[in-house]
Amino acid sequence: MSGERIIYLPLGGAGEIGMNAYVYGYGKPGEERLILVDLGVTFPDMDGTPGVDLILPDISWLKERRNRLDAIFITHAHEDHVGAIGHCWEELGAPVYARAFTAHIARLKMEDAGLSPEIVRTVSPWPETVEVGPFKIGFVPISHSIPESSGLVIDTPKGRVVHSGDFKIDETPVVGEPFDRALWEEVGKPGVKALICDSTNVFSGHAGRSEATVGPEIETLVREATGMVVATTFASNVARVKTLAEAAVRAGRSVCLLGRAMRRMIEASIKTGVLADFPTVVSPEEATQIPRENLMLIVTGSQGERRAASAQLARGKYQGLTMAEGDLFLFSSKTIPGNERGVIQIMNAFSEQGVDVVDDSSGKYHVSGHANRPDLETMHALVNPQLLVPMHGEHRHLREHVKVAGAAGRKGVLAVNGMMMDLSGNEPTVVEYVETGRTYLDGSVKIGALDGIVRDRIRMALNGHVIVTVILDEEDELLGEPWCEIMGLPEMGRNNAPLVDALEEDLSQFIGRAGDKTITDDDKLEEGLRRIARQTTQNEIGKKPEVTVVISRLA
Repeated sequence: MSGERIIYLPLGGAGEIGMNAYVYGYGKPGEERLILVDLGVTFPDMDGTPGVDLILPDISWLKERRNRLDAIFITHAHEDHVGAIGHCWEELGAPVYARAFTAHIARLKMEDAGLSPEIVRTVSPWPETVEVGPFKIGFVPISHSIPESSGLVIDTPKGRVVHSGDFKIDETPVVGEPFDRALWEEVGKPGVKALICDSTNVFSGHAGRSEATVGPEIETLVREATGMVVATTFASNVARVKTLAEAAVRAGRSVCLLGRAMRRMIEASIKTGVLADFPTVVSPEEATQIPRENLMLIVTGSQGERRAASAQLARGKYQGLTMAEGDLFLFSSKTIPGNERGVIQIMNAFSEQGVDVVDDSSGKYHVSGHANRPDLETMHALVNPQLLVPMHGEHRHLREHVKVAGAAGRKGVLAVNGMMMDLSGNEPTVVEYVETGRTYLDGSVKIGALDGIVRDRIRMALNGHVIVTVILDEEDELLGEPWCEIMGLPEMGRNNAPLVDALEEDLSQFIGRAGDKTITDDDKLEEGLRRIARQTTQNEIGKKPEVTVVISRLA
């Protein structure tokens, strides 16, 4: 066994927030049996990834070693941990293990992808374990902002590794299991070689607040509102959705859920037994008949998503329901960095309708699902690992988390995506650097981030597009004049003449001057036409567009 080792390799989620995918392995170098913890997504934006539907981790390294992959374990049902399972499973082929609620969501993902839901296996929480290859894996309940979140105990012949998953220390979480200090002390008792730990809120210096503290504040806000109340939060935050619904009922209001994701999560929670007493809700059709002052809508779209219920209400109407002057809209959520623009657009659209918008700037109406620095320090003390490896955070979060460990006399190591760490010895070592990246789901196909497709799309968005068409006869003589079509460019140039006319004139002159070597060589002719089209457009409107040249020759 002396030649065997424990390895840890993040393929996503270490150096970024989102797209979590962590590989653990045990065995001789290059022959390790492997498991994958989580398989999540991150979301595109119009600036960097226009038109892309989802961003998935690049699992090429793991795909090449799929014969060594024994299982996939999902810690909880957030999209950045389970969202890629349906898109990537066929490339990996290993059984998937999760607790009941998470397994239910994972099965829905499988069905959406046309795969068998039976691939996903439901497991019971710690102390029960799943044995795969050289590993014994236990799902340890931990509090977070979604039901049945779990950390993982990963036992190997060379010691125990603990993967915290996303967590917070919340002993009154409203829905789901409270944080159990004794349980986590028990996890640490046999000795833990490494704790791979959530880093999201490492810069927050105050202790985290419980979900239970939000309810009274929301109830006061809803009770004092005079018009219709609409609230948005993460659909997966079942405890918050329940808190909002109960506040509405206590204020004498009917509750209506809007948005597929919201209804799906509540249905999953009830079906799997994590939610037993959710208030009765009315349908959107029924809601249209209820006086505004007696109605509360709980809607999707807390991050400004264009197709979600919040955005559609901001644009006018959703399922027959509209906002009106004097209504109240509550963001019971934190805006994820990068989503600010979309959220602010919605806020302003509501403001123009006379709607009062309340966000979480006061700190009253939202609490984070991630551990702040004091809670991270508590977790370190409970598990008492030999080594701390931060994950689930941007580089600055991971680096700060290493400093927190060092301040308490613990050994910390910064490992970002692609760094394979050997955790076997007393000192962690980097044993390999693996190329990692992103895969884009673009429509119904997957493309590589470096394939150039999105790059070309961005160039067209920035610079516009010109199509140049020429037809040559059997004698290589031009038939007619070149003609152009423009997209995403102004129709008129600097001299108040049509841009297309200027292009076609300059292209005709170029062909008239071109020698036989250019006219008879498609590559040279295409290169010349593209150059002239770009130069003319630059002169006329100050832009160098993308140019497509179509050359047709009559046989």
